[in-house]
Amino acid sequence: SFRMASLAFAALLLSGAFFVSADKALVLLDNFSTRETHSIFFDYLKSQGIHLTYKLADDSNLSLIKYGEFLYDHLIVFSPSVSEFGGDIDTKAITNFIDGGGNVLVAASSDISDVLHDLGTECGVEFDDEKTAVIDHLNYDRADDGMHTRILADSGDVIKASIVVSKAPKSPVLFKGVGMTADSENPLVLEVLHASSTAYSYIPDSAITNYPTAVGKATLLIAGLQARNSARIIFSGSLDLFSNKYFLSSVQNAVEGSKKFDVSGNEELAENLAQWVFKKKGVLRHQSVKHHVQGQPDSPEAYTVSQDVEYTIKIEELVKEKWIPFQGDDVQMEFVRIDPFVRLTLNHTKDGVFRARFKLPDRSEER
Repeated sequence: SFRMASLAFAALLLSGAFFVSADKALVLLDNFSTRETHSIFFDYLKSQGIHLTYKLADDSNLSLIKYGEFLYDHLIVFSPSVSEFGGDIDTKAITNFIDGGGNVLVAASSDISDVLHDLGTECGVEFDDEKTAVIDHLNYDRADDGMHTRILADSGDVIKASIVVSKAPKSPVLFKGVGMTADSENPLVLEVLHASSTAYSYIPDSAITNYPTAVGKATLLIAGLQARNSARIIFSGSLDLFSNKYFLSSVQNAVEGSKKFDVSGNEELAENLAQWVFKKKGVLRHQSVKHHVQGQPDSPEAYTVSQDVEYTIKIEELVKEKWIPFQGDDVQMEFVRIDPFVRLTLNHTKDGVFRARFKLPDRSEER
């Protein structure tokens, strides 16, 4: 006899998750002035139905869990210089939060602390050292202070994945902060935004005596991760990237003759990242899963060799807060005994119903 396996999606099938969070977020800050300096971004999150609770990152009463239940669905860490989280929060507590399905947005800076270093390492992202910054002598903003650390990231360097970023910003992205590299052994890390080929990470205004930690396009400005339990994480090397000042700033490469843009691409990119990391897009749910011998209405307790079987599943996608039929062309199902021995791509209708029909083979007839 045989059993019907659950639906198997290819990795990132499109970053599908099968639930929508209740949208409560804890926001950890170095100081409460960040509520004002980053108010446009926070107001956007609230417009998306996310309830924000602001706390200082070293508050002695901090907790993510109570009586075995998570208190929040999302965690926003906008406290790059905190030396130690307060209360019951530490790196292990945050990784447990992620393991429990929680989503996390982290924004760092050149004042990055060890606790954010440790959190990044746990998630496959390596931040450069404190006091370092991403430097680019050919792609810096005209308003730079001379250190060439107020850099411009070209929209073409944004990840080509519409589920994460619907489309690249029209203007360059303004960035000032610490660089990152991705763990090459972690296939789940997404290089959301990388620096140009002329960038590197080092201590500004310091003689280079060692090879930089990050050089060229291997220098990540923003990294993402979708864990195997569908929890999502975004790491940004720049807290300024989400600030009102950077959202509203005009940008122009300091190289003579460069085009001036009236506003940076920061707000557009930040909204896209928020949509993804807080599961406002790229979310799927399934229902009406059925399997049976063709011509029979009910599912049997077991199947036998050479029976003709039909499998159907209805899948919906969350788009602009509404569930609509999913139209993916790469959804697969597996039929297993000990190992999968039938794997098929499902056909679908406009109503989001996916179907496969097949004959159960002998073990020697695997496909």
